[in-house]
Amino acid sequence: MEREELEALVEEARRSDPDAWEVIYRHSYARLFAYARRRLPNSEQAVDAVGETFARAYEDIHRFRWRGAGLTGWLYGILRNVVFEMARSGRRESPSLELDHPETGTDASDGVIAAEEAKAVRDAFASLPSEDQELLELRVIGGLDSKAVGAVVGKTGRSRTDGAVSCASEVTKADGRAGS
Repeated sequence: MEREELEALVEEARRSDPDAWEVIYRHSYARLFAYARRRLPNSEQAVDAVGETFARAYEDIHRFRWRGAGLTGWLYGILRNVVFEMARSGRRESPSLELDHPETGTDASDGVIAAEEAKAVRDAFASLPSEDQELLELRVIGGLDSKAVGAVVGKTGRSRTDGAVSCASEVTKADGRAGS
């Protein structure tokens, strides 16, 4: 969605237009849910976190400004705070490293290869510090650029994100099953 479209939606959302909120929700939900699901132990908590994110966004849309990460980054910033609050309140067990099952081809060996590659990626991801994991989640799952990632986490995201990607790539190459 182009920035001009998002700007128009934000203006409509500021007027409590339910159609604008529906478009924002549909545009953002899947990626926000994927981020929350990776940081929380189950889908129910991820659904709750995303729901709370939109409730807060609805209440605070008048405070949103177009800088840094844009609307999507602003939503991720809210979600990130919700996830942290859930962790502090004890609603979080341990993060899930489950990935959705990849689509497989018609050949049975495709599924085995895909499973091995997915495991190598999960292992590489798990070997990263949690801060780097979060940066990669925002970059890859969230689809944010490095500048937006930096705005969400309050740091310069480019060098940290690039370093995390490089580290994960090296781990999977060393493993020999993925990334080669």
